[in-house]
Amino acid sequence: MPALKKKSLTELTWKSIAPPYLDFEYFADCRKVPFRHRAHLFDLANAWWLAECSTLAYADDDFVIQQLDRTDLDDVRFFKGKITQCFVANNSRCVIVAFRGSELRKRPGENDLSNVFADWLTNFRFVPVDWGQRGKVHQGFKAALDEVWQELSGYLDTLKDRRRTVWVTGHSMGAAVATLAADRYGNVRGLYTYGSPRVGDADFRSDYFVDTYRFVNNKDIVAKVPPQTLYVHVGNLKFIDAYGVLRDNELRWGRWADDLEDKVRNMFSSLGRMEPGFSGFVPDAVKDHAPTLYAIHIWNALVELQNH
Repeated sequence: MPALKKKSLTELTWKSIAPPYLDFEYFADCRKVPFRHRAHLFDLANAWWLAECSTLAYADDDFVIQQLDRTDLDDVRFFKGKITQCFVANNSRCVIVAFRGSELRKRPGENDLSNVFADWLTNFRFVPVDWGQRGKVHQGFKAALDEVWQELSGYLDTLKDRRRTVWVTGHSMGAAVATLAADRYGNVRGLYTYGSPRVGDADFRSDYFVDTYRFVNNKDIVAKVPPQTLYVHVGNLKFIDAYGVLRDNELRWGRWADDLEDKVRNMFSSLGRMEPGFSGFVPDAVKDHAPTLYAIHIWNALVELQNH
């Protein structure tokens, strides 16, 4: 088999950073790197597949179906609420649940950013609420999951099969909702998240037993919220450094991330006032949150592993 080739990093501007990413080449060479549905513990090929699914989750239904046609995931179903949405793609071997992250641009035909601010007000709804028998979680993320849970869980139950393994994924707010979904459903082989905010308190983490891998790309600002005084991360960290090298520990990048809520609000306010054609400088902490960069970095790490 010919050696796999690395991908060039996407050039991102304020105009191109917001999803959906319709020009991104999804699942390229996926036949050479099949999804390993029986994998235990961390698997880099699965990390790439799930990063692609997390990125694709931002697109509309028809585009998602079109891109999944390149894979052997031959059935897809969509679940939508006002705050969140997800798709479930499956075949005879696995089920992948991919949650959409926060919206960053106007929807077609809308004249304001109401959908954008609805998502980010959810992100900033920091009030902890009870979660099951132990621990507290972010109110907004729980509310997002509750919107789709009854229908989603009912559908997943129809797919139960000893041969099928269930995998859950998401980027940004989608990663947070995916974390709660994996815990609530329980019978999950693995959870892979990208640019996830913190989701629950220390008690929630101590009672969280899903096999979880949490990717953080360098200075990604969203991985620093909500405040650490209220919430903690779950799972095993997979940190992508400034050179694209995948590590198991995070490099410290300073204290500039204080007052994140104001900074992110200002960022989206600026985004909403952009003139057509505006590009402009994108800070690393914002650019590093782009799901396409996660997918490309993980693909390149996979190529490095396969070719050596």
